[in-house]
Amino acid sequence: MSISKTRQKLVDVARQLFAKNGLENTTMNDIAVASGKGRRTLYTYFKNKEEVYYAVIKGELERLSDKLDEVAAKRIRPQEKIIELIYTHLNMIKETVVRNGNLRAEFFRNIWMVEKVRKNFDEDEIELFRKVYTEGKAEGEFDIENIDLVADITHYCIKGLEVPYIYGRLGHGMTEETSKPLVAKVVYGALGKNLNHLK
Repeated sequence: MSISKTRQKLVDVARQLFAKNGLENTTMNDIAVASGKGRRTLYTYFKNKEEVYYAVIKGELERLSDKLDEVAAKRIRPQEKIIELIYTHLNMIKETVVRNGNLRAEFFRNIWMVEKVRKNFDEDEIELFRKVYTEGKAEGEFDIENIDLVADITHYCIKGLEVPYIYGRLGHGMTEETSKPLVAKVVYGALGKNLNHLK
């Protein structure tokens, strides 16, 4: 088994154990035994449980990042792309939290630990928004004076919506289908888009 495959197996097993038992109730020995690898192999890749946890969070964020890249690469109008990026972000975060069971509590309890790992993801996402806004401005779809600032604001607004979205407190009782036009109205209004010209 290659180095990257062995490491990935350890991370996958750790994620499942963290999801089932929580970070506190999972030991390095548990990870070594469940993965079928020895403790020596585990310690070759990770100094401690926190490093394994970082690798798990990083892996989950990479899944989200890949999905956002897919959306950004679509050949759709920038205004549609922005809305799809917002919903993809929120849905993937929710899916990640649900998928990780007990790890869900860790996501919120260890928010600063997660923030440290999220730094690169956040920067990449802001860059995606910059690209879409630049494209939309060039095509006359958006009237934006400062693309960097608008990209930052969009990212942090979405980030602030994660917890209410995960717990179903955002647009309580609304489906994605019924909320999308309202979200689009808010977003397009902020982007200086004349709603009368939208299809």
